[in-house]
Amino acid sequence: MPSPDIPESSPQTGPQSGPQSGPQTGPQTGPQTGPQTGPTSATPKPTGHKYSGFLNLNKPSGWTSHDCVAKVRRLLGMKKVGHAGTLDPAATGVLPIALGKATRLLQYLPSDKAYRAVVRFGTITDTDDLDGQILHQQLVPDLTLDTIRAFLPQFVGQIKQIPPRYSAIQVKGQRLYDLARQGKAIDVPERTVVVHDLQVSHWQPGDAPELSLAVSCGAGTYIRSIARDLGTAVGTGATLASLQRTQSSGFDLDSSGSLADIAQQVDDGTFSPLPPDIGLQALPAIQLNAASTQDWCQGKRPSLAAEQVDTPQRIVRVVGPDNSFLGVGEIRAIDQAVVLGHKVVYA
Repeated sequence: MPSPDIPESSPQTGPQSGPQSGPQTGPQTGPQTGPQTGPTSATPKPTGHKYSGFLNLNKPSGWTSHDCVAKVRRLLGMKKVGHAGTLDPAATGVLPIALGKATRLLQYLPSDKAYRAVVRFGTITDTDDLDGQILHQQLVPDLTLDTIRAFLPQFVGQIKQIPPRYSAIQVKGQRLYDLARQGKAIDVPERTVVVHDLQVSHWQPGDAPELSLAVSCGAGTYIRSIARDLGTAVGTGATLASLQRTQSSGFDLDSSGSLADIAQQVDDGTFSPLPPDIGLQALPAIQLNAASTQDWCQGKRPSLAAEQVDTPQRIVRVVGPDNSFLGVGEIRAIDQAVVLGHKVVYA
């Protein structure tokens, strides 16, 4: 199945629903037809906020991000489940999952991502990865790493890129993947993204040489586009051979778990989500006293002392006297006072 989902480092958040993107040219994958992910005991009918917090899921290959959300809903017996940063079906790695009230926090997670990507030279596909239709293929045994290194600096910093034709970007109200399936020619709009760092981790020479890269980038960056454009710059063509996300929205691969792990914990009665503020540590904290905590929880805007607002950021993490998480607030100046406005009241 081609893997044209939303950008590899997309900022999309929230409970998931609706059709999946990508050209349907092969058997469908996902929970219904893919490998079993653990115990298959009956799960309760989905309810409301059975749990609240986050999961750091290691997404398996062949599953859409929506497949994973649907599986978690069934495993935990709850409806309100969402994710941060969609991954293409063929990609693996970190997929933050929010449960219950934590879905309201998704928009405040950090947007930066990190990946391990493998680029194959000499092959061009219509989806810019190996799951698409091959448009051109050639042997390039003479290509060297030194040749490629000369072009890598142009892919670091604030760069322009054209997303893959099979992506969820809307043009005139229609998703690009829908237009691509219909065979319609469309000018895909160029966009500006940020690549913080791009390092070579391995080089495999040969007739179809492959370059392994470690990429850290901002939201909206298409790693498939980097692979395609690098191949164009080198002059051989290239496509993305594999992709693993190692960091996303404050979560990392080393601490991630599988769907099978979650299923086993549910069966054992040991399942517990991560704390709701675990992905918000990049936000500065404002600690309230007991009286201000009561005001905050009752919908009132507490006044802040000067020493509490010693931060250039307006959006803050709100904690109580015991450091318990109360929500997300916004520092506001009203008349001559500085108050803490409400974004999300979590307490």
